[in-house]
Formats: sequence, structure tokens, C-alpha cells
Amino acid sequence: MKDFVVDDLNLNEKNYKIRLAAAEDLPELRRIYAAAREFMAEHGNAGQWGANFPPDELLLSHISRRELYVFEEISGGKLHAAFALVQGEEPTYRKIKGSWLSSAPYLTIHRVASDGATRGVFSEIVKFAEIICPHLRADTHEKNAAMRAALIKNGFSERGEILLLSGSPRLAYEKL
Repeated sequence: MKDFVVDDLNLNEKNYKIRLAAAEDLPELRRIYAAAREFMAEHGNAGQWGANFPPDELLLSHISRRELYVFEEISGGKLHAAFALVQGEEPTYRKIKGSWLSSAPYLTIHRVASDGATRGVFSEIVKFAEIICPHLRADTHEKNAAMRAALIKNGFSERGEILLLSGSPRLAYEKL
């Protein structure tokens, strides 16, 4: 796996860029995650993130480790989506009811959220993540039909079930 962070990727054909999030983005990150929670609730998945996930402390922790990214309009600078890319072993992936395709180093996609103004966000996240590492993993709630469909559409296969530290089950996905 490449050991670097892509600070700024200009995707002109899409009229936005992907860049590292900054602490100053926190108000916009709250707005984006609130829109994502609302979308999830409207589509039968109110329980995955509840009323206030992810908390500011978690977002700031991702920012300090240079793991949180945003989609920003090239003209105007408005943010429309956010996601985390976490390098290294995800502790909750050590045990799986099922099996992984590979034990090679991987990159985990976490906390994908969009305000709904931009289409194809997850496809762009996957393309971006593959610049860093071609081996990707992710997980989601069984009721998150939109994310499950996006994962499959983007070449991930369902690998089984993992448990979060809280004990809550999640469906695990992988792409090589």
C-alpha cells in the first residue's frame, strides 16, 4: 500500500475536487452528516447513525490523522460530501462470520456522507481510494440499501458479517 495522503485531487470534469478536511470545515461537515442521517431515516435506516453520529470528536480525530476528505465545488467552494479513508488494520475486521478475499494490507472506507446535491459520489470515492491502495474494505448496516447497492455497483463483494465494538452487526464488503 502506498504510504501517502493525497491532499488535493482536482477532478475538473466533475466540477469539484477532493481534498483533506480541515477543522474549519466542521460546520459544513455537521450539515452534510445531518443530510445523510435524514436520507438514511427516510429510507428505513434511522438506527445506523441515530440522531448525532458521527460526533465532532470523531470527525476532528479523523482530521488530525489526515483521514477525512471532502468533495468541494471548484467554483464557490461549497462542500457536498465527506468520507474517511483509514489505513491499517480495522480492529473490527479481525473476526468475520464469512471470509475475506485477501489478508493483504487494505484501506477502509468509512463514514461516507453526502448532502444529496452531487450524484455518483461513492464511485468517485472508490476511484480516489484506489489511488492510495487497490485493496478496499467497507461495512454497512443491513438496512442501508443505498450503500449496499453502491458497494456492489462499484465492484465490492459481500464477504460476511462483522461486529462493531458495540456488538452491533454490520455487513462487510471487499474489493481487490
